[in-house]
Amino acid sequence: MPKHEYDLLVIGSGPAGQKAAIAAAKMRKKVVVVDRKALVGGVCVHTGTIPSKTFREAVLYLTGFSQRSFYGRDYRVKENITIQDLMFRVNAVIQKEHEVINNQLRRNQVAVVDGFARFVDPHTVDVSPGIGQPNCRVTADHVLIACGTRPAHTEAIPLDGKRIFDSDQLPDIEHLPREIIVAGAGVVGLEFACMFAALNVEVTLVDQRPTLLEFADREIIESLVFQLRGRGTILRLGEKVSSVKIDEDRNRVSVKMESGKTIHSESLLYTVGRQANTDSLNLEAVGIEPASRGQLKVNEYFQTSVPHIYAAGDVIGFPALASTSMEQGRLASCHMFGTPSTLNPNLLPYGIYTIPEISMVGFTEEHLTRERIPYEVGVAKYEELAKGQMLGDEHGMLKILFCPEKFKILGVHIIGDRAAEIIHIGQAAMSLGAPLQYFRDTVFNYPTLAEAYKVAALDGLNKLS
Repeated sequence: MPKHEYDLLVIGSGPAGQKAAIAAAKMRKKVVVVDRKALVGGVCVHTGTIPSKTFREAVLYLTGFSQRSFYGRDYRVKENITIQDLMFRVNAVIQKEHEVINNQLRRNQVAVVDGFARFVDPHTVDVSPGIGQPNCRVTADHVLIACGTRPAHTEAIPLDGKRIFDSDQLPDIEHLPREIIVAGAGVVGLEFACMFAALNVEVTLVDQRPTLLEFADREIIESLVFQLRGRGTILRLGEKVSSVKIDEDRNRVSVKMESGKTIHSESLLYTVGRQANTDSLNLEAVGIEPASRGQLKVNEYFQTSVPHIYAAGDVIGFPALASTSMEQGRLASCHMFGTPSTLNPNLLPYGIYTIPEISMVGFTEEHLTRERIPYEVGVAKYEELAKGQMLGDEHGMLKILFCPEKFKILGVHIIGDRAAEIIHIGQAAMSLGAPLQYFRDTVFNYPTLAEAYKVAALDGLNKLS
């Protein structure tokens, strides 16, 4: 292989790109990242994970949502919450994360070239900084495509950024609506629907699928739906949006369904899927064919059809989580420089930041039933835990699925406060092959939510006695 200017060229500085670049740098490789310097950190920091989760924390704090079981449904920390109140916290966190990532790249001597990348040949990209600035050319032995995604659009939904907007445009709306239609009940749509509902906005959630989050445990999703309906959210599942119009006279949005129904609202949030940012890379120059929404197909080592060109992160599709993207990027670097490893897809944790949180690892009851794998269930309800009472979480639940003969832990599913934190206890036990009795025999700090594992283990074992 001919020697080029860099050992690794990374296109995109989101979670996958960052971790790939730093992993390669720690292996003493010469690394360059191509991205806009103002957007270092990628979608994760600027328009996706960090803003949306910070937005959620601001909603929970300013609405006093977690305190309502003690102080009443009308309790609020701030009476009139504005979009500016919420974005104040978001912008502060974005700025700090941006600085942290820049410092990490600098500390590891990773070069950052400002601009947009476009392939010239399989080892060369042109970088365009912007109008009026000269292009530069970068060559590398290996390339990692980690350019992320953006909200998918369709001509049937005329986004204006004011009354009809996507998740990227949400921070720029002038005021919080009194009512909103959320079109698309995937993870992003569900998370924002929950946030608006917590703000006492009237929410209508529309999705063409008959059920929510089909990859998640049904009992967990049923609990989420129950709590959403309790906050006044209207769910219109099995319905597909055919057209959207703005009624200028009434300052309303009209949404027509394929079923013939028409619903109206003050605004609409469009969250139907993501489009990979590969359309500007000139992939034809390297012989890579993207899928319909621009995603790239890779093997277990994150190689594309061109062996020295890798891809990781949201650009390769499901699960499209910041956490998994980080590991995909790191493992791609390990493989290209001679220390290959793989992910165990059965032990990836999922954190869904609805209100309440949902998190899971391992198999669902539905999967085990479909595969005819015998299992038993142990359940702990937050209302049984002193910590759950302190937090005011009346509906939280942790369930453990396990083999009734060998006591192998098959899955852990949680809905409730801090679910995405405590899921890692179950993940660690599963990774190390600990049996269910581990939780029975372990002392947990009291009071904590972590002791839900002990309660659930005892519940499951009692069913077998």
